[in-house]
Amino acid sequence: MSARNTARRPLGLALIFFIGFGLLGLAMHHGATAGWDQAALQLAQQWRAAHPAVTRAMLDASSLGGTPVLTLFTLLAAGYLLSVGRPARAAAVAAAMVSGVLALDGLKAVFERARPDPAFAALVQDGLSFPSGHASMSAVFYLTLGVLLAQRHGRRAERLYLLAVATLLAALIGTSRVVLGVHWASDVLAGWAFGVGWAALWFSLAARLRDARGPG
Repeated sequence: MSARNTARRPLGLALIFFIGFGLLGLAMHHGATAGWDQAALQLAQQWRAAHPAVTRAMLDASSLGGTPVLTLFTLLAAGYLLSVGRPARAAAVAAAMVSGVLALDGLKAVFERARPDPAFAALVQDGLSFPSGHASMSAVFYLTLGVLLAQRHGRRAERLYLLAVATLLAALIGTSRVVLGVHWASDVLAGWAFGVGWAALWFSLAARLRDARGPG
């Protein structure tokens, strides 16, 4: 595969997911998601009431996408990539996270969506709701790291396993936010779309940087 195609494929993927994010944003703004958002919120509340252990499990899962954990994991991942002689990839992981947080803050300010009514929530948090920060940044981090680690393994089964683990973590964290009643379902879907797009964008940029500078 040519170096140009290596960068173009994730860039095309990023465009697809950013378009998906934009469509979700428009649908939410015009109230098209209100029905199933409310239905998912009520279903989550009923499920928590019927299965108390679910709340504890979802709180643990949610913490994996919180700022303290992702900050620590980002530092550890960047340190590992530096230790194995991959400075460009270490920089890409760190830059993807920092820029992702800034972009996310801007998007929240644009959409200005309030969180669900605390009466439906097992966890009450301040701040705006759309898109979900946990869903977005966990997708950015775990998918970016999963792809970078997968590239270091030659066997297809190993690569698929790493990508599956990264996808599962991002999916579990986002789902936990809906189950806990902290976010509307459309917040999480939009967060996943933004996160995958952002991860793909930075993977494309890292590939171009690596091709320009040589291995790293």
